[in-house]
Amino acid sequence: MTLQQLIALANEEDGHGAPLIGVLISGIGTVALGIGAANGTGWIAIAGGIVAFVGLAVSSVLAHVTIDYDIYRRLEKLEGKQD
Repeated sequence: MTLQQLIALANEEDGHGAPLIGVLISGIGTVALGIGAANGTGWIAIAGGIVAFVGLAVSSVLAHVTIDYDIYRRLEKLEGKQD
């Protein structure tokens, strides 16, 4: 799959690819947390936990902005509440 196909998939309504960025960040943080816990390195585990939390927060915000706002806009348009 090429980069242009991935971008097209993310821009389609059924793709919802933007929240994937937050999930990837969270995955990286979770792996770092596991490595830090297994090695007994506290600072890596703490940093990994923080990165995992930030990734989940980013994923939630991106899902809300990219999916929910569009749904609300369409509902308001159907109800006749346009600006």
